[in-house]
Amino acid sequence: MKIRVEGLSDTPLHLMAREPVSDFPALAKLDEDGECRFLCPLHLDFTIAREFDHIRAHGHVDTKVRFTCSRCLAEYDAELCTEFTIFYSKTSRVPVEEEIALSEEDLVSVSYEGDTIDFTNEVAEQVLMEIPLKPLCSEECKGLCSTCGTDLNSGECECARSGAGFTFSALKDVTVKK
Repeated sequence: MKIRVEGLSDTPLHLMAREPVSDFPALAKLDEDGECRFLCPLHLDFTIAREFDHIRAHGHVDTKVRFTCSRCLAEYDAELCTEFTIFYSKTSRVPVEEEIALSEEDLVSVSYEGDTIDFTNEVAEQVLMEIPLKPLCSEECKGLCSTCGTDLNSGECECARSGAGFTFSALKDVTVKK
């Protein structure tokens, strides 16, 4: 999604769009690599207005994604929703060698050049931050048996399990002398 800066005023501009995931290279790569699968296009809802010397964009993005649970390996679908505000400022040339202190507003601001603003990178970044590092089908997921691979969510297996795993089995007979 791109907008022309010259037509913006103090009156907020409301834009809605449906964009295919293929328009966002970082998200398309996740889909290609099998980390998750986007089941529908991104629904974008933006309110954009000029404020003083910058442009304020408040965005809402949602989509549906299929993940693989990191515990039981079952696939599940989840809604991803993110809401954010980003300030866009005209590019200013700051010497690279000069150190500058960043304010809180600088942490949510982006510079642009020319007469258009492209939201592609910021939208992809916001969606990427919503994707879990270790997806879980539910907080109560029991995972797979480490011995036979049975899905423990669907029932118990016949494996004998002791309190300690293989990692600490060498320590089971150790006694500590005081």
